[in-house]
Amino acid sequence: MSLFRTLLVIVLVMIAGYGVMEALPILSGPQLHLSTPLEGATAQNGFVKVAGHIQRVVALTLNGAPLLSNTDGSFSRVLVLPPGVSTFTLIATDRFGHTVTDTRTIFVH
Repeated sequence: MSLFRTLLVIVLVMIAGYGVMEALPILSGPQLHLSTPLEGATAQNGFVKVAGHIQRVVALTLNGAPLLSNTDGSFSRVLVLPPGVSTFTLIATDRFGHTVTDTRTIFVH
């Protein structure tokens, strides 16, 4: 194989690899990281802070209600819950309709 063909193959492989690396985050869908509360956590006085971070998300809901995020992708909301066991669900949706769900159960006393 000539030097030109070898260089051409190398350049094409590099371009294809770059394209895959750039497309991977888009193809992988939305990301949702809920930092607090932890699953099974105990909350005092019924006040629970729900906080975390999202990426590649166009819509975020908490128990079906819209939840806005900051420009850096962080979000937080304080919930007031009755004593006992409470469950809440976050759903993050990307622009292609892919969703990620995180459900947490906590104990309030």
